[in-house]
Amino acid sequence: MAWSTREIAELAGTSLRAVRHYHEVGLLDEPERRANGYKQYGVAHLVRLLRIKRLVDLGFSLSQIAAMGDDDDHPEQALRTLDAELAATIERLQRVRVELGLILSRSTPTDLPPDFAPAAAGAEMSEADRSFTVVMTRVLGPEGMRTYADMLQHNSVPAAAAEEFGALPADADERTRAELAQRLLPMVSALFAEHPGLNTLASDAPRGARFAEQTVAKALVDVYNRAQLDVLYRTHILLNTPPDPED
Repeated sequence: MAWSTREIAELAGTSLRAVRHYHEVGLLDEPERRANGYKQYGVAHLVRLLRIKRLVDLGFSLSQIAAMGDDDDHPEQALRTLDAELAATIERLQRVRVELGLILSRSTPTDLPPDFAPAAAGAEMSEADRSFTVVMTRVLGPEGMRTYADMLQHNSVPAAAAEEFGALPADADERTRAELAQRLLPMVSALFAEHPGLNTLASDAPRGARFAEQTVAKALVDVYNRAQLDVLYRTHILLNTPPDPED
């Protein structure tokens, strides 16, 4: 029994192009030719072609199939390795589906870590605040992340105050900035009292507290305008100024 290239491709359930490619890369031996020059494939070619197709369908690359050789019809080690890889892929895809479900159900941002996104989703944040938060998630350690996420979820600063800060124009005058800092002071003070870990937020930063603090400082300058930065600085000074004993 001899088949043409088209016939053996049809028998194997593959394409002419695939058969020719397997010849080119050395996976399938070239058959003998008839007197008229046409190739004539036999049973051995069909068996080999079916094996190649089966392994490709299972997920093996052509280079992996080539490394198995022609004689090993049950490459157990390669099959076990592929099975482990597929199990890991399935586990990863299952995690991705869970994460996608959270993103879709809670409308959480995609630029935040999955464990952190729900906390950010529940917080009223401006675009600048969210950008700053993204930077924080890249430099904080596990404990710092938990503290920061808890602060976002249980933020005692009224939305109106946050909106006023977010809307502050870069050219806001001295009085406006000073008064806003004074109004923010009790709210920020309460925030630190409720979340004492904010005082040591970078203590377990993977690349060290100094790197985290420098990165955070750069992010502040990048996402907030000069009036907002001045208000933050003024609030920080007020927060760390001991109260007058005569007050």
